[in-house]
Amino acid sequence: MPKNAIVIGAGIAGLAAAIRLKAKGYDVTVFEANDYAGGKLHSETSNGFRFDMGPSLFTMPWLVDDLFKLHQKNPKDYFTYHRKQTVCNYFWEDGTSFSAPADSEQFITDAVSCFGETADDIQTYLDGNRQKYGLTKSLFLEKSLHRASTYWSKDTVKAISKIGGMGISKSLDQWNSQHFRNPKMVQLFNRYATYNGSSPYRTPGIMSMIPHLEMDLGTYFPKGGMHRISQSLYQLAQDLDVTFHFNEAVEEIVVENKRIAGIRTHRDYYPTQVAVSNMDIVPTYRRLLPNEKHPEKTLQQERSSSALIFYWGINHTFDHLDLHNILFSEDYQQEFDHIFNKKTLYKDPTVYINITSKEETSDAPPKMENWFVMVNAPGNHGQSWEELQASAREHILQKIHRTLGVDLKPMIVTELVLDPVGIEERTHSHLGALYGAASNTKFSAFLRHPNFSRKLKGLYFCGGSVHPGGGIPLCLLSAKIATDFIPES
Repeated sequence: MPKNAIVIGAGIAGLAAAIRLKAKGYDVTVFEANDYAGGKLHSETSNGFRFDMGPSLFTMPWLVDDLFKLHQKNPKDYFTYHRKQTVCNYFWEDGTSFSAPADSEQFITDAVSCFGETADDIQTYLDGNRQKYGLTKSLFLEKSLHRASTYWSKDTVKAISKIGGMGISKSLDQWNSQHFRNPKMVQLFNRYATYNGSSPYRTPGIMSMIPHLEMDLGTYFPKGGMHRISQSLYQLAQDLDVTFHFNEAVEEIVVENKRIAGIRTHRDYYPTQVAVSNMDIVPTYRRLLPNEKHPEKTLQQERSSSALIFYWGINHTFDHLDLHNILFSEDYQQEFDHIFNKKTLYKDPTVYINITSKEETSDAPPKMENWFVMVNAPGNHGQSWEELQASAREHILQKIHRTLGVDLKPMIVTELVLDPVGIEERTHSHLGALYGAASNTKFSAFLRHPNFSRKLKGLYFCGGSVHPGGGIPLCLLSAKIATDFIPES
C-alpha cells in the first residue's frame, strides 16, 4: 500500500508539493485553515469588479506547466497564458514616462532615447544580469544551500569563484549607480529589490539578476487572472485524488522519538511519517512545534516588506496605462528608510497600479477598470493601521493626481483594502511579510531556513519563508527542492 503524506497549507507551494508527492506514489492529504486553496493567490469580486488579492506578476510559467507534465497532463487543458509585449509603464512627477518593451533590443533603443544612457552601457548591464542568473540559478534557486553535496558540482564551484565580481559586497543601488548616470535609470533598476521584499540600499548588487527574469525570460498574463494559477493546480490535485480538508487548521505537529508521527487539528489526529509545511516558518515552529528546539537565529531574521493594497473599481478607462504601471517616489531612499527603519509609510510613496481588465475585459464592467493599487509597507509591528490606511489613501490619490494629472477620487465606485494585519491573518505570514525573511545582507540567501528539518525526521518545508524565497517561481522551486528529499513511497 502507498504511504500517506500530509501537506500543511494549500498555498501555491503546498499545492505543488502535493502534486509532486502524488508523483512519488503517496496518498496525500492537504490541511488548510481557510475555506479556499491558493494562499496569497486568492481572488475576490465586488460590484462586478474581480480583483486578484495577492501576487500580480507572473514569470517563468513553465514551472507551472511542469507540474501537469509530471502526470502526463496537457497544461493547456487546465491553464493558458500569453507573453506581454510591454513589461511595465513607468511615470515620474516631472512628466517623464517610459514604457519598457519586452524586446531587449527595443528596450535599449527606447532607454537611450528616454534616459540618455549609452546603448553599450545598457547592453553591458543586461548581459551581466543574464550571466549572473546563468551562473547562480543552480546554486541559489534549484538546489538546497544546506546540503554539502550542492557544493561539489562544477557549476557551483564556477559560480562561487565568480561571485566576488557580481556585486555581492555592494548594495543594489551602488551597483546600479556605477553602471548608469541618470538617476531615473538607477531607480528603475533599483525597484527590483522589492521583488524579494528588500531595500535597494541594503540588498546586495547580485540581485541585479532579477530583471533578467522579467526582461529576458518574459512576463506573462494567465487567462482568468493570477487566481487561475492556483486554481488550475488545485483542479489538477483534485484530479489526482489529493484529499483537501478546508477550514481545518493544523494545531500541532506530533513528534515521537525525533520523527514525525502525525498532526493534530481541532477535529482529529492524523498519523503520518511525512509532513510538508507550507506554513510560514515562524508560526510553524511557534505554534505547531512548541516543545521542540527552535532555530532562533533563523526565526529572528529581519522580515521582508509587506504591502498596503487598495482594490478600486474605477468608472473610467485610461488608454495610457497597461497591466503593470509604476509611479515613482521623488525620494526613493527616504521611502525605504521609512519602511525598514522607521516602520511606517512615507508621504510620497512609489505607487504600483495593476489593471487586469486591460487583459481580461470581464474583470470590470464595460468602460470601467479594476485597479490593484499597492504601496510597499513595513510589517505589522503594532502600528495604527487604521490611521496609516487613511493617510496613505490620500497620499496615493495625491500622487496619482501629480503624476498622471487625474483626480481619481470621484471615479472610485467600489473599494476593498488589505493591509499587513489582514495579510498576516489570512495567510499566517509572520508580521504580514510577503517574502519571509528580507534579503538585506549578502548572507541572507544562506540564512534562510532549509527545506528539511535537521532535527526531526520526516519534516519538510516549502513556501516563500524558506529557501529559495518568495514569489510564485521560487515557491514552486521550494516545493521541488523539498519533495526531492522525500523517498519514493
